[in-house]
Amino acid sequence: MSYYNSNDHYYNVIRKNIKKYRKEKHLTQQQLAEAADLSVDYICEIESPTKNKSFSIVTLGRIADVLEIDIKEFFTKD
Repeated sequence: MSYYNSNDHYYNVIRKNIKKYRKEKHLTQQQLAEAADLSVDYICEIESPTKNKSFSIVTLGRIADVLEIDIKEFFTKD
């Protein structure tokens, strides 16, 4: 199985984009967590490449709403 067909690839694209858009909005992990009604620990896990590899589309939707972006932006590779 190639890297691009592995789950890690897609999670890494999403987590990098969440962090990128959060920083563009000048939000801390704490601020994003509070606005999305998630725990700061959960946001930290989502953004960490070595942690949580399981988050729902609902979670991504909440984060996208706070960041004021279309959820599809999380899936865009650099």
